[in-house]
Amino acid sequence: MVEIKNLSLHYTLSRKRNIPALKELNVRFQRGEISVIIGPSGCGKTSLIKIIAGLVTPSGGELIIDGTPVRGIRKNTAVIFQDYGLLPWKTVRANAELPFALGARQDKNERKKVDELLKQFGLMDFTKLYPNELSGGMKQRLAIVRALVMAPELILMDEPFSSLDALSREEAQDFFLSVKKDIQPSIVLVSHSIEEAVYLADTVYVMKGKNPGTMTEGVSIIRQKLSHAEFRETPGFQEYCGALRKDLQEG
Repeated sequence: MVEIKNLSLHYTLSRKRNIPALKELNVRFQRGEISVIIGPSGCGKTSLIKIIAGLVTPSGGELIIDGTPVRGIRKNTAVIFQDYGLLPWKTVRANAELPFALGARQDKNERKKVDELLKQFGLMDFTKLYPNELSGGMKQRLAIVRALVMAPELILMDEPFSSLDALSREEAQDFFLSVKKDIQPSIVLVSHSIEEAVYLADTVYVMKGKNPGTMTEGVSIIRQKLSHAEFRETPGFQEYCGALRKDLQEG
């Protein structure tokens, strides 16, 4: 779904000073998978998500999506950032319908999908509330509703569960997995948590270094036909976590 070739990025602070953020990344995120990127703060994870989303232009290399080289914002791609990106002055319904306001859909029949999604995600009774009146879990669900309104083929998520408490975070992760099963998009998700990465991912990618960051080859998570919840209780889950933790520490 997403192929990155020799991708580099630097930020220009002045004529004489550039800060390298990413260096010669080469990676493929497979279609239909949950690909999770982990790594320390400052290694360039968010910058990479912004490049794939078309919000930042790389300094070098190539981004290929669906076999086509891409520059700029691409249709059928949704982004969910850590703070969810909800507009505080708009209601739940208005936030959910924002893609229509931005021209994502012209067919009025498509607007019926908003009601269906709000109902499915348990938000139909809260459509007149504003984001500051919602719990963290409800904000996260609203952000997903807004993303799904676009019928995306690719969903990019930057630390989407980090602001939730431990119990809400586990509930949100399981809810996220159920959504993934229903609509089957390709997902690239950034996380600081090794346990979260192993729990959610089909493949985990480790980013290392700082100024610039680099990426190692992906680690496929094999669950032996167990559910995600069942696999979390096995020794194999802890083995994956231990191996990835060691890989990060060696970086």
